[in-house]
Amino acid sequence: MTEAAIRIEGLHKTYRGGKGQPEKHALKSIDLTVPQGSVFGLLGPNGAGKSTLINILAGLVIKSAGQVSIWGFDQDQYPRQSRATIGVMPQELNLDPFFTPRGALEVQAGLYGVPKSERRSDEILELVGLSDKAEAYARTLSGGMRRRLLLAKALVHHPKVLVLDEPTAGVDIELRQMLWTNVRKLNEQGMTIILTTHYLEEAQEMCDEIAIINHGEKVAQDSTANLLGRMDSRTMVIIPDSPVIALPAAEGVETMLRDDGSLVLHYRSNQTSAEQVLESVRQANIRIRDVRTEEADLEDVFLALTSSRADDPPADDQNQPRRGIHRVKL
Repeated sequence: MTEAAIRIEGLHKTYRGGKGQPEKHALKSIDLTVPQGSVFGLLGPNGAGKSTLINILAGLVIKSAGQVSIWGFDQDQYPRQSRATIGVMPQELNLDPFFTPRGALEVQAGLYGVPKSERRSDEILELVGLSDKAEAYARTLSGGMRRRLLLAKALVHHPKVLVLDEPTAGVDIELRQMLWTNVRKLNEQGMTIILTTHYLEEAQEMCDEIAIINHGEKVAQDSTANLLGRMDSRTMVIIPDSPVIALPAAEGVETMLRDDGSLVLHYRSNQTSAEQVLESVRQANIRIRDVRTEEADLEDVFLALTSSRADDPPADDQNQPRRGIHRVKL
């Protein structure tokens, strides 16, 4: 068995334009490898091509060019086998209102050719917390329960790869926590998870590896840790013992004073060390009551790669980090 759950090479998708309209290139020579057993983030702004890519994987959209292999099955040579290895939880709440959850799972399993002896509808309903609603019509379910049912439908044929397309969009905290608990459980059992989300803090916490696409092109793919490491901007926030009279000066350090009296120093770790920043503060005769550092998060990386300045190196991005606060001892 191949070590890649999904392997994509030179994937193109072009939509014909309307009368007098140019063609739309939704995907442009995408190369992508998703490791088996990983939680893989597929990120990008609206219109980047994420949905087109997912629909191609699911067999709902025909690619224009390129190769797609799912769990070792080439999509062109073995279309049925490749589709059988992947389950997709769509973003849209497209459910038949007259089916019960159990009935919907049974129909879905039948469409995938799962023998009755191998169906586990009740087990899946318990997993997603819908056992008590097994015989309720789908139209009576809340929005959160319908999302749970979408996840259940994606699992009926025992897929090796599960795609979650914006699974927590518009859901409450309880459902979000339940979903991530289930995702971790499925991943621990060996299932490969592909996640698209606009909640970047979720991707940062959940994903082992992340690919970012923009305007139909892959602009980055790396481990989450390595992506965060691309942004070497740092911010040191100092709470002085007394009002600051003179700002410290150090090469490569931008300094500002906030209205609350705290001192903010921006620097780049590949140019200036934290010790040099602290030394400039001491030389300005500023006594330190408290200090914290703020590091870049996935949002900074995402904006650097997908903004209008995406052609510049991520380290040159001027977006300052906002979260990831860590206290340090002097």
